[in-house]
Amino acid sequence: MESLKIATFNINGIRARRSNLLEWLEREQPDVVCLQELKAQDADFPIDDIRAAGYGAIWQGQKSWNGVAILAKGGDPLEIRRGLPGAPDDTHSRYLEAAAHGVIVACLYLPNGNPQPGPKFEYKLAWFQRFIEHAAGLFESGHPVVLAGDYNVVPTDEDIYNPRSWTKDALLQPESRECFERLLAQGWTDALRAKYPDERIYTFWDYFRQHWQKNSGLRIDHLLLSADLAPRLVDAGVDRWVRDQEHASDHAPTWITLRGEAAEKPSKPVKRSKARTAAKK
Repeated sequence: MESLKIATFNINGIRARRSNLLEWLEREQPDVVCLQELKAQDADFPIDDIRAAGYGAIWQGQKSWNGVAILAKGGDPLEIRRGLPGAPDDTHSRYLEAAAHGVIVACLYLPNGNPQPGPKFEYKLAWFQRFIEHAAGLFESGHPVVLAGDYNVVPTDEDIYNPRSWTKDALLQPESRECFERLLAQGWTDALRAKYPDERIYTFWDYFRQHWQKNSGLRIDHLLLSADLAPRLVDAGVDRWVRDQEHASDHAPTWITLRGEAAEKPSKPVKRSKARTAAKK
């Protein structure tokens, strides 16, 4: 494989936007896809359509909200973990981890945290802390790893059209940004920002006040690369045309392309959790 394209896409309801997803897969042909906010139970995941498009998948659904999935072109991803360690009573479907095309891919849907202050914001920070702790182990493992998903964090004021309109939002709070900075401090590379250090690039435009038409966006979907993958970054971008489709998600797919060395199998064996490792049928 000469190159490897990995994408993250908050689909915002896979049943309502199944045709949007399938059109995007056919047109852009990513090798690995992380989906968030399925808003569907496991039985409602459109696995037959996805397999017909040439992809295998693992997923963890949830009725009406949350839900994550990892797709891989040409075969099923090898599941490593579902759910973060450290909170066995947490029933939210927000994290999947798998090996696909020689890379470990973590798919995450970080809590929104609104309204803040309050219990939802406290949950956001607690979840973020657990993710930071787990990510440290992934980084230190020596495997090629991508942390891809909807982080529900605007890292800096350069990642939003107008921070003054969002000063009370959980996505811009100092605590949220500090968590993101602590994650990067482990050594991860923010791929989109590394490729475009001086440009305003957005991945999310909400449905209000013609924010899409006015390009009033936020950058909250991120792909972070481990130390060995960062030098292999070739390109990165946002498939804005998907946001312009009828019945579109308020997010657009965000992607990276890696040089072919990233497609080699990890040199160390992957420690697999006790969670199910077979893709759902």
